[in-house]
Amino acid sequence: MFFGLFHLHRIWALADRESYASFWMGIMNNKGIAYFGIMGILAALCVLGIVTFIKNRKSNYWWRWIYIFGGSYVLFDLFAIATNMKLWSNLLELMFDTNSPCWNIVWSFFIVLGGCVFVLGINLFGRIKIKEN
Repeated sequence: MFFGLFHLHRIWALADRESYASFWMGIMNNKGIAYFGIMGILAALCVLGIVTFIKNRKSNYWWRWIYIFGGSYVLFDLFAIATNMKLWSNLLELMFDTNSPCWNIVWSFFIVLGGCVFVLGINLFGRIKIKEN
């Protein structure tokens, strides 16, 4: 659910390109307390997801593969940003180019991805609550 919520904030990218791009590029370029706070929380959630997958490897449901693939991608993304990997920096500059004709496609993809993961999380949480009762 948290991964989904994080991606749903990208609705802001469709509402106001300039402020969205300015905010995130500022966070990534300055690497201040907000950067380390956000990245630390994301990294911790990814590591917890991967550990959960590994601990339950004999009884994993299909949706837990999201922990491995999503978590690994986000950890790589965080690593690439932290180390200023040239290829990744170029990709981020393209993604945050507010004049790009692909802007709405890129950010809509992340919003749809976040929405699907959030709905899956709500659904699974509901199933857990029903089992408890």
